[in-house]
Amino acid sequence: MTKAEKEPEKKEFEPPKEERVQTHHTLTIGGQTIHYTATAGTLVLREEKEEEGEPKAKASIFYIAYTKDDAGEIGSRSITFSFNGGPGSSSVWLHLGLLGPRRVLMDDIGNALQPPYRLVDNEFSLLDKTDLVFIDPVSTGFSRAAAGEKPKQFHHFQKDIELVGEFIRLFTSREKRWTSPKYLIGESYGTTRAAGLSGYLQGRHGMNLNGIMLISSILNFQTARFTVGNDLPFILFLPTYTAIAWYHGRLNETLQADLRQTLAEVEAFAEGEYATALMKGAKLPAAEATVIRQKLARYTGLSESYIEQTNLRVNIHRFTKELMRTERRTVGRLDGRFLGIDRDSAGEHFEYDPSYAQIQGTYTATLNDYVRRDLAYENDLPYEILTGRVWPWSYETHQNEFVNVAETLRSAMSQNPFLRVFVANGYYDLATPYFATEYTFNHLELDPTLQPNISMAYYEAGHMMYVHQPSLAQLKRDLDQFLLGNQ
Repeated sequence: MTKAEKEPEKKEFEPPKEERVQTHHTLTIGGQTIHYTATAGTLVLREEKEEEGEPKAKASIFYIAYTKDDAGEIGSRSITFSFNGGPGSSSVWLHLGLLGPRRVLMDDIGNALQPPYRLVDNEFSLLDKTDLVFIDPVSTGFSRAAAGEKPKQFHHFQKDIELVGEFIRLFTSREKRWTSPKYLIGESYGTTRAAGLSGYLQGRHGMNLNGIMLISSILNFQTARFTVGNDLPFILFLPTYTAIAWYHGRLNETLQADLRQTLAEVEAFAEGEYATALMKGAKLPAAEATVIRQKLARYTGLSESYIEQTNLRVNIHRFTKELMRTERRTVGRLDGRFLGIDRDSAGEHFEYDPSYAQIQGTYTATLNDYVRRDLAYENDLPYEILTGRVWPWSYETHQNEFVNVAETLRSAMSQNPFLRVFVANGYYDLATPYFATEYTFNHLELDPTLQPNISMAYYEAGHMMYVHQPSLAQLKRDLDQFLLGNQ
């Protein structure tokens, strides 16, 4: 056998190809007929190389974009880039739940209807105010690493920001949108990405944003990590425990009378007596511990004995299992309004999140049908709605510290004083509690002259507050006002 015969053949990888399919549609918003073009396709992101030859492909990013027809000079119409979080989530939730021209049909509360599921025209879409681009990061949706590239390299806090930032730069350049007012809207970990992008786009590409819309925000991970020695989440989750207990009628008559009045009382207790008690630790006198235990039981709907067993510290997983244990029900993490049924009522954790169970099947079915039937885009890959393929997600740039992109946002706002931020909070959201978000923004150390650039709104729903019809209508009004305020 010759030497040439012994050597294995080099594997040739076919480079990814860019795709672009356009369709034309109409939508009525507030009595106004919107004619728009939908574009479904992929952009191939490549390494920047100095030597001759085509730069090496790194990833193929799937996107769906909507542009209003006959909108005048394209460089003057605003454009909004949208993504969800996870990490591991596609952009489907904001796309088919809130922003896009079509939305999933559910009941007014947010319960899934009997299958087959369907879409309806979304009279609450933002397409009357801004063009929309929905981005699926690598390994989500139809986005994939290029052949020969390891997907793991993109499952990384900083690399994810850089990759999505490169997509935004490339799309902006190709579509001639550099002079368009530019916005980001992210949900959950997508708010982490958005805050990171505010600094990255500004610093790397000189791209100043007009605004960022944060839906169910988490910027400082210390506020939501129930690790031993970190008492902050116990304090910041408490008002949401109260809100969920209120929704299910687990509080006394006085507290059940008015949700917002009750929450104001609990917030004062949480950042006052309760925070002080946890700070004291073993120095907390027995008499004070008794008072704290009694108040925690009163505000959470849990028993004093259970509160005592937790050392005055109830974590999220215990709460979702314990609140309705006597009824053999669990409450949702994404949205505490929803109830689940486990095999038994023992144990500390629920078997599944009942609030996610309401949306998983509906959004999956409708997206897969919509992209092929209405948008005429064909792809045999599975559309990854919310995948675990990105785990473990790398935070190696934050070794021995909590991720905190709030400082990135503060710096971006300081350098670009026209950057405005809107934050939407759901009272029944245990994934990103509203009081934790308030804490984060109250600790930005932002200059007082820039404080008016931040606005917050609250909704009587959960993480995806838009599944609740009244909250969806309110959120549309709030986002419209935010966008109009930037013109």
